[in-house]
Amino acid sequence: MNERDGLSLRQRLHGGEKLGVFWSVLGSPALVEIATEARPDAVVLDAQHGLWDRRTLEEVLGAVGTGTPVLVRTADGTAPAIGTALDAGAEGVIVPLVETGAQATEAVAAGRFPPEGRRSGGGVRPLKGDFAAYCSRAARHTVVGVMIETVRGVENAAEIAATPGLDFVLIGTGDLALSLGIAGPSDPRHEEACRAVFDACRAAALPCAIFTPNATEAARRAAQGYVLTVAANDIGVLAAGVTAALAEFRK
Repeated sequence: MNERDGLSLRQRLHGGEKLGVFWSVLGSPALVEIATEARPDAVVLDAQHGLWDRRTLEEVLGAVGTGTPVLVRTADGTAPAIGTALDAGAEGVIVPLVETGAQATEAVAAGRFPPEGRRSGGGVRPLKGDFAAYCSRAARHTVVGVMIETVRGVENAAEIAATPGLDFVLIGTGDLALSLGIAGPSDPRHEEACRAVFDACRAAALPCAIFTPNATEAARRAAQGYVLTVAANDIGVLAAGVTAALAEFRK
């Protein structure tokens, strides 16, 4: 498990530290390896909407090594999707589209070994060394987060946040806007929904995170009390870099 300044990502989350992550959808291990040189607090590999599969997950987690914690946004909340990400060597998972406390409970169970959960033992990285030691570290450090990104999820935010063993809730701002039937985050109803989730997490003493499109918005949300925000994403960084370079050339 990765540590920075002697603390695991799980400890830093629950300690209230403000964490800025790099979000990757392009499925490029080389790009992620380059990004980790900037020392993000964590990397999120998007296996729901991104191009990551089992083989590329294994490849990038081997390349990143122990220097930077890596979370995987799983394709869904099933035990195989969660177990695959953790078996590949991820520090933890972010489970999308969670709408009820029961779904959050299932996600936690899939991410924890017995007796706390029902994660199956296996995978190349967990079994290549001392498996008992791996299980002990996983019990202390594996991160399980869930996403609230629908109206139903907002309505059930209190019961989701109260789920035993859950490490954080991440607000999915894009899908939340779609579920609300509004144009985007600029609509006041969007902010009201985000605040409802944030307040539910605060009442449950659970860290609340939020997806942000850029560093400016990430810093603004961190100042509001969100524990984890997205400081950069690979599509945005690449697009902005190429656009700026070509604009400079054409001058």
